[in-house]
Amino acid sequence: MKINRHGKAKVLTQDEIQLLFSEGFQSDRDRALFGVCLYTACRINEACTLNTLDVYNKKKYVRNEIIFRRHNTKGKLAARAVPVIEELRSLLVKYQPTSSDGFLFPGRHGKGHINPESASRILREACEKVDLEGVSTHSFRRTALTEMSNAGIPLRIIQEVSGHRNLEELQKYLEVRPEQVKGAVSALSMLGYAGDSHVRKSYFLDVTSNSDTETISSD
Repeated sequence: MKINRHGKAKVLTQDEIQLLFSEGFQSDRDRALFGVCLYTACRINEACTLNTLDVYNKKKYVRNEIIFRRHNTKGKLAARAVPVIEELRSLLVKYQPTSSDGFLFPGRHGKGHINPESASRILREACEKVDLEGVSTHSFRRTALTEMSNAGIPLRIIQEVSGHRNLEELQKYLEVRPEQVKGAVSALSMLGYAGDSHVRKSYFLDVTSNSDTETISSD
């Protein structure tokens, strides 16, 4: 449930992630499911509809990349492959799929795949256990994309991971934190007025000063 977030899912902190995965989720399946969402920045429906062979080989070893098939992606625009980092690999190693084919996260009685609504319920119950509010299944995707952006990864590369059709759509996902806004505004101090003296004017290389006038190079 999203609370006072203007319709946007909460971006999780490192402590909240640790809390959810250590105390909130109650099974290796649930940790693997939401680990896929967090460490590949995928949509919940994409995680729910994964085939076992998209994640494990026939010997049940975790692949180096997770394959998101075109027909399972939003808009069915294009398939994509996302590398498996060690944090995700450890979750997938602990989770033992019931078969080497079919859906990775089966539905009730082994039929079909787990429903995204069922995944939402699992997450709500986990959040209640650890007293977290404002978290939805979309929080994992927003958290991953925001973390990559804050780490300085170019948006075009993040787009390859997220599968967004354009950069404008991707930018809507990224969280701007209050401390980032404060830091940005603090940068304006160079333009400020301190006491009775103005900030010293800066001269650039293409500006030459004379005793009475300043002329700017036309080069």
